Amino acid sequence: MSKITAVCFDVGETIVNETREYGTWADWLGVPRHTFSAVFGAVLARGGDYRETFQYFAPGFDLKQEREKRAAAGKGETFSEEDLYNDARDCLAALQKQSLHVALAGNQTARAEGILRSLTLPVDTIGTSDSWGVEKPSPAFFERIVQELGCKPEEILYVGDRLDNDIGPAQKSGMQTALIRRGPWGYILKQPNVEEQCLFIIDTLAELPGRIAEHNAH
Repeated sequence: MSKITAVCFDVGETIVNETREYGTWADWLGVPRHTFSAVFGAVLARGGDYRETFQYFAPGFDLKQEREKRAAAGKGETFSEEDLYNDARDCLAALQKQSLHVALAGNQTARAEGILRSLTLPVDTIGTSDSWGVEKPSPAFFERIVQELGCKPEEILYVGDRLDNDIGPAQKSGMQTALIRRGPWGYILKQPNVEEQCLFIIDTLAELPGRIAEHNAH
């Protein structure tokens, strides 16, 4: 198996804890946060798209339009240093010290991309679906990662919490993969055939630098 020269991370629930953000959506919809979370989980458990959750509370809900309304009302989607998982920054820095190309690439808005850049994370590349004009799980998204990182697909480790949007498509693109079990998707989704092909399955990003160093030493 090829040595890893680049590590690319998904953003939501891999690097960024989205608990607060989904809570603000519940507030925007005027429903209790625990109710929103319960419906969100039920949608995922039956294999639905998380965006279906909004339809239960506001039929015809348009996520893009509502994001614009929130921004106009001074309640735009946001996150900050405190919303980073506490193992994220140290992991990114440790990988850079191994002379690996470190990247973030996820389905994020232009607003979210701006916030990511403002956090001055120890990464070499940041890409989002908004800026690239293509989103996961499209093969074109993963092709763009390969283009941005400038190495062979098999030399890239893609790290994500979703088997459907992250891990499976990355594997099909020829990348190696690491599944992190956290966030709702990390616990609910089960695809044994995809999991079996993962190079690593981890519970915390703190495990990753050592696992990669060990892999590359062989």
